[in-house]
Amino acid sequence: MALSGKVAVVTGAAHGIGRAITEILLQNGGKVALLDINEAVGKSLKLSFDKQYGQDHTLFLRCDVQSEEQFKAAFQKAKETLGGIDIMFNNAGILDEDQMEKVIAINLTSVIKGTYMALDHMNKLTGGRGGVIINIASLSGLGPVPSVPVYTATKHGVVGFTRAVAAASALSGYGVRINALCPGFVQTDLFSSLPTSLSRFTHLAEAAQQLVDKLGVLDTSQVAKAVLDMVKDETKNGEALLVMPTGDQYVTFPPII
Repeated sequence: MALSGKVAVVTGAAHGIGRAITEILLQNGGKVALLDINEAVGKSLKLSFDKQYGQDHTLFLRCDVQSEEQFKAAFQKAKETLGGIDIMFNNAGILDEDQMEKVIAINLTSVIKGTYMALDHMNKLTGGRGGVIINIASLSGLGPVPSVPVYTATKHGVVGFTRAVAAASALSGYGVRINALCPGFVQTDLFSSLPTSLSRFTHLAEAAQQLVDKLGVLDTSQVAKAVLDMVKDETKNGEALLVMPTGDQYVTFPPII
């Protein structure tokens, strides 16, 4: 997919991976609706992007992805203002083992809802232009991270949902590819909060740090580049891309059916 003129919706766009994704899409000629709950940071970021890329290339919308009403309204506003939707990046996420329901709601439920809302707008069978959806999972969506079981569960859920709905989209002829992004540790606010987010497993903080030291830490720009490749490569659907400091690798799952 060539990105010039394409319209993307990015959740959690005001910081971290979401911000890096937004910037690389803009650099490649795309337009982006930035969705984030942090209004002050989001508006400031839009002003910065306006100076670089022009006011008509971005739209900031305050959106709590836990609110279906806000989420739907944001999609509609993005479509009306930017002229359609071609790319969806479900990026919003949190890490807090003390707040199980909230972690599940943001990391998994909102990804499912965001995917279905994007499909409603992008489905070629109902007047959409087709496109690509990328859901943020994690290294912990491919294997257990003992210090954060709830977070691990949500990311496994994202990978499983993505693979299933991607197959459903292909079989239904929607013209929308759906893939999962599985980065290792990334230098973000979420990563910085790791030592204080372990709840009942705070005694595993040292083990978690040893895993970080072993695997290394990614910069957000490395993750953004991987996303760009997934967006452009039209052969990829139902894939999970593991992004690590040592390189990127599409995951091979055992055949089930």
